[in-house]
Amino acid sequence: MDTTPEQVVQYMMELDAFSRWLGITVLEVREGYSRITMEVRQEMVNGFGIAHGGIAFSLADSAFAFACNNRNNLSVALDTSISFTKQVLTGDQLFAEARELHNGRSTGVYLITITNQRQELVAHFKGTCFRTGKPLLNN
Repeated sequence: MDTTPEQVVQYMMELDAFSRWLGITVLEVREGYSRITMEVRQEMVNGFGIAHGGIAFSLADSAFAFACNNRNNLSVALDTSISFTKQVLTGDQLFAEARELHNGRSTGVYLITITNQRQELVAHFKGTCFRTGKPLLNN
């Protein structure tokens, strides 16, 4: 029996205490794609009264991980970058959508768009992963 993208991401979430702490909800998963959401809480805000940049980065990084691993091929980040375009405030609902740009044998490239509840772009994230060839779940 083949492992589905949904089964892989469910397994990942069960082991991912940080994504659970962020309050991430998985909205959609398919091969090379994921869409997730979370709400920004008060403890995620920096001294300027806006969400710490690591919050949007972490949300995008989780979407990246779910998209590049959901074919059941253990993949790890090689390179990531983020550009912030709008401030994020307490109570904002963030959405991260990871789209696959390249699916190679040993690498993958993904673009993750992060928007708020008003569909405003708050950040762009790009990630390159290395595929180990090892399964996350044994069939």
